[in-house]
Amino acid sequence: ADGFYEYTMFECVYSTSDYSDMVFLASLSFNKVVDAQFNSTVGKFVGYTEEGVMYAKNLNKDQADLEQWKAQVDAFCIPNAQLSDSAVRDKT
Repeated sequence: ADGFYEYTMFECVYSTSDYSDMVFLASLSFNKVVDAQFNSTVGKFVGYTEEGVMYAKNLNKDQADLEQWKAQVDAFCIPNAQLSDSAVRDKT
């Protein structure tokens, strides 16, 4: 079927057991192409396509919103990583 597919994907990436290197990523995609992405380490949205550059420019205007996005490392990533890691450790 013909149509369009727009979606946002949230990821938490880390490699240390103390989560000190935790990075929160939010990717804005359209038809499997990532247009823009927020990276908590960078602290802002970065555009990868012509549309994505415009999205990023608009999304980066509000400092309060960017602070909320950055806070997702502590609010979303670390608690879920702790749950997931403990479930794996308890089973080994």
